[in-house]
Amino acid sequence: MNIIERAKDFVESLLHLGKRDWRQCPYCGKRATRKNGSYLRWPYDTYGRTPRRVQRYWCHHCRRTYSEQAPDLVLRSWYTRAVHRKAIDMYKHLGVSQRKVAEWLRAEIGKQGLYLRWYVLAKLPPDVEWCYLCARTLGRWLAQAGIVAARSVPGQLKGIASPREAGVDGLWVRQHDGTKRVVLMLADTVTGLVYPPVVAKEEESAASWGALFAQAERAGLDLQRLNGLVSDGARGLLSHLQQALPWVHQQRCKWHLWRSAGGRIAAQVRAATAGLDGEAAQQMAQEVRDSLGKALHAILDATSYPEAEQALAQLRLLAWGEALARWLEPLLDAALMYRMPNHQGLSSVSPEWLWRDYRLRLSHGRNHGSELRQEWASLIWAIYHNFEPTQRRREQKRTYRHPGQSPLEVAGAPPGNLSYLDALGV
Repeated sequence: MNIIERAKDFVESLLHLGKRDWRQCPYCGKRATRKNGSYLRWPYDTYGRTPRRVQRYWCHHCRRTYSEQAPDLVLRSWYTRAVHRKAIDMYKHLGVSQRKVAEWLRAEIGKQGLYLRWYVLAKLPPDVEWCYLCARTLGRWLAQAGIVAARSVPGQLKGIASPREAGVDGLWVRQHDGTKRVVLMLADTVTGLVYPPVVAKEEESAASWGALFAQAERAGLDLQRLNGLVSDGARGLLSHLQQALPWVHQQRCKWHLWRSAGGRIAAQVRAATAGLDGEAAQQMAQEVRDSLGKALHAILDATSYPEAEQALAQLRLLAWGEALARWLEPLLDAALMYRMPNHQGLSSVSPEWLWRDYRLRLSHGRNHGSELRQEWASLIWAIYHNFEPTQRRREQKRTYRHPGQSPLEVAGAPPGNLSYLDALGV
């Protein structure tokens, strides 16, 4: 069952709960029941606290008691389902802390705190019920959603998409106690779908990347179909690809190549300006930077492999280009893999742009006190990202390849009115 089907089942279960005939016993299915008193619940809703009477029943056949359930109420919770969903959505969509979400909801529900700042002339009744929602309660709700997200990993994207071209990357996070962990992620470079991430202790071992690919395979990725993979030069990833996925062609991320080339260009600049000072040193440094940078652009931005080879030969002819050419020559195939005809859709850069959204929702992990909670939060974020459509309007410096569409919709499985909260069973 993939993530869309899970969301549909959850919504249908709520609709069935609202239409259910409660005179029929949920345990034995008989209708030999009678009313057995009632009790009051005082749940907090988004507009305040109101009493709700709950009818109890007793079954003559199985001699068991049960109570009516409502789709908008959560069992054993002081807050309605709308409060649960709004709290998690505020934390995930707005990218604020759990403490700020709790403070905002307390103001809305209990007409206290910030509410008096918003409504200056508000006259509150003397019997208004204050709300005591705290950040730990929201943390407990997020943990429950994380457990559901972890259970939904098997078959999560099965039947939705199985990409031929993908990208992987890692992000280091720091937890409360100072422990460092790395979040490893695999994404479809065509649709933007994110497969369930994993949290590892380090990224220099093949076992860490093996766990990522194993998790993606459980979620529905066909590893035999995988053809190209864009990534940085992590040694653990290269080792795993050689051992377990030898048929996958690796595309080296151009952004990481430029970052590595920056230090080598700086070394050539230092060598060229040795013994010079003043204006002569500045002029020589600028000439070396411009010539080497232009030559690198001609190689990495070449439209074909022969064109890149010619540009590499030109780099060797430069006065300070030999060392740079020796470093780049063994990487030339991997740097231009995305130009090959059988790798249409393969990106030239690793999915770094996704970490911007990850940091916006989850900072750098400082809100998560353990490796397990970090993994739960990452799994929730992946489901959120796959369901959430990008904005339609363009920004001054940012555009979207599929404006107004979610990765699931681009992959051919539009969620419609379903949301990630339905997939998480909130």
